[in-house]
Amino acid sequence: MLMIRPLALAGVLSAAVLVAGCDVTRSSVVVTRSPGGYTPTHAATPPPAPPGGSYRVMKGDTLYSIAFRNKVDFRDLAGWNGIDSPYTIWPGQDLRLSPPGHDNKPAPAHAAPVVVAATPPPGGSPPHGAPPPAQPAFQAVTDADVAPPPVPAPATTTNTPVVVAGKPAESVVPVPVPPPSTPNVPAPAPAPVENPSAATPIVTSGASRSAGGIAWRWPADGTMLKKFSSSDAIPGIEIGGKAGDPVRSAADGVVVYSGNGLVGYGELVIIKHSDSFLSAYGHNRKRLVKEGEKVKAGQSVAEMGSSGATRDELQFQIRRDGNPVDPLQYLPAR
Repeated sequence: MLMIRPLALAGVLSAAVLVAGCDVTRSSVVVTRSPGGYTPTHAATPPPAPPGGSYRVMKGDTLYSIAFRNKVDFRDLAGWNGIDSPYTIWPGQDLRLSPPGHDNKPAPAHAAPVVVAATPPPGGSPPHGAPPPAQPAFQAVTDADVAPPPVPAPATTTNTPVVVAGKPAESVVPVPVPPPSTPNVPAPAPAPVENPSAATPIVTSGASRSAGGIAWRWPADGTMLKKFSSSDAIPGIEIGGKAGDPVRSAADGVVVYSGNGLVGYGELVIIKHSDSFLSAYGHNRKRLVKEGEKVKAGQSVAEMGSSGATRDELQFQIRRDGNPVDPLQYLPAR
């Protein structure tokens, strides 16, 4: 029989008490959570860093074309430079390409523009920091702009009961009364066309696809020569065709740039569809619309050509919040 000495037994019991005490101490720790608990969230992908530095405005530039060239949101560019709508700029003006004091750091989304009530002096360029006189603002196309006129309800006949003397009321026979005749009024003459581009025929054929709150359609009928790649210097798709083929607006919008001041694009048209979406049409032979003009989906805005390119083609882009996106994610299947 195994005998345990009293001293050894006392040592074993003391060790057990210490171990038990440690367990009790460890289990008595209380973790206090904030009200509502903790819900882990995935951080949103930060926007690309703005290019930084500055840009000197040249003749023919618009705030939209400068933002387009530097791949930033036009609202951010306006906010960084204290430019309020209608975003008027002038040649020789220096514009920041990043937030003040935050060069080469991610820009805050949709910085609020600052209103500056000042006008340039007559007879010369305005001083640095002072905006020029206000110009008409570009306005996005709304459903009210394209809503059809109300159609009057068709005339209906009314049955007026005729009471015959000497007969009970239940024997009254309703006699139909024709509606009053309407005199023939000649149709009003069509309103005169204010500019040649408004007379451009609108092509209504072709499927459309709703994406990002916009109804998109293909801007040209040719075959696709090149797909989208975000690593390209000019990120977009290229659609083939022959010189003079119609280039159509991919959706309703307002022309915010019509010119040839962006290197590599040739004759270029940029259309604003909403605060988030722009589309661009490059390498045209001829531009058919001017800045500030409202256009409809399918309306011809240019003629296909090879300006700034080695072949006849359309270079088409869609920008969302200033960033190039794959147009195939928005255009209907074909």
